[in-house]
Amino acid sequence: MSKKREMQRLIRAYKDETGDRELDMHKVAKWAVGKGWTLPTPPDPMEVLAREFSTAAREVIEYDKKTGNPYRVYHALKASHGGTQLHFFVDIEEATRSQMLVSLVNRREQMVSDGLMLTYDQDHWNSAHAVEEPIQLPMDLTFDIELRKHAPDEENGTA
Repeated sequence: MSKKREMQRLIRAYKDETGDRELDMHKVAKWAVGKGWTLPTPPDPMEVLAREFSTAAREVIEYDKKTGNPYRVYHALKASHGGTQLHFFVDIEEATRSQMLVSLVNRREQMVSDGLMLTYDQDHWNSAHAVEEPIQLPMDLTFDIELRKHAPDEENGTA
């Protein structure tokens, strides 16, 4: 059994044993250690630092001088090198069209995957709770995006 599957089994066992319906994963971890689960080896500090830089890069926002709209400066790209998957970032001002297309398509695919799983979750809940009013969330986000594009800016109260 894979480590992930074993952890999923332990989550169910914790829930069954404690009766908790809202799971605090810190409590689950403490419980699992008490059952003999081995604590992980601390991560490589250089790997932690690289992840922190990646997070920082994803959060860099600039504002378009013409429209005033925000945009992300650094865009993630994946590449394979010698069988290892690498992640690197390109500045939107310096990115080639092909680099931006790959980055934007990857982000859209993440949205599609999230939407698919959300739909499966919604369908399952509606099926399992057939006596209640079904939850129906639209997957076409065009209207929501337009609303947000024209919503007042939280910092200065302007659209």
